[in-house]
Amino acid sequence: MSIMTEAGNVVSSFFANDSFEMKAAFNTAGAYLAFACLTLLGAVITVVVFRVVPFLERNLERFIIVYAYLIIAGIIFAGVVQRFVLNGQPPWSSTIPPMLFMVMVWFGCSYNVRLRTHLSFSEFRANMPRIMQMTVLSMDAVLWFGFCLIAVTTTARVTANSAANFQIVLGTDDVMQWWFIITVPISFLMMAGRVLENLLEDIHNYQAGEPMIKQAVIGGDI
Repeated sequence: MSIMTEAGNVVSSFFANDSFEMKAAFNTAGAYLAFACLTLLGAVITVVVFRVVPFLERNLERFIIVYAYLIIAGIIFAGVVQRFVLNGQPPWSSTIPPMLFMVMVWFGCSYNVRLRTHLSFSEFRANMPRIMQMTVLSMDAVLWFGFCLIAVTTTARVTANSAANFQIVLGTDDVMQWWFIITVPISFLMMAGRVLENLLEDIHNYQAGEPMIKQAVIGGDI
């Protein structure tokens, strides 16, 4: 079977909305081609949405991070009180928080890609000629996009496998694991959008003669 045929099977599995079909289609070499197109499309849509709605660009990931953290803290606090005061706690109080932590971490990673706080080497790069600065920033974009592609493809496989096997969150009766796992490829699609945003900003700064390397601040504003 050719790679193009396998990529077509990935697309058709989405329309079929069948987790078993997705599981089979995603575990092929052609899945990387299909998800490369999906990742690029997701990046473009993310950039367009963020430009149309600047409020989302500034606050979407931070909203998810903060509220996921608050829910985690609330569950753990309630679980501790129930365990030591009421001599019992819900079995899911120790399994839901790790799932929410996963959501918080990867959307936080997307946000910090936009802030360029991941190994930016700004002090070193600031002393480079402008053409070299543009070169290394372009390499950053290529490497980040490649990372996003790999993550989207592999985590989509995990999501489809979890759905096909009806895996539930331990301690619950009907809360499916894939409801949480699917947020990982979604966060990496958003991260690809952040990478594209950064690249477009770098190209504009290079053409306009503006500073290209800025000091990154963890937790700063976009």
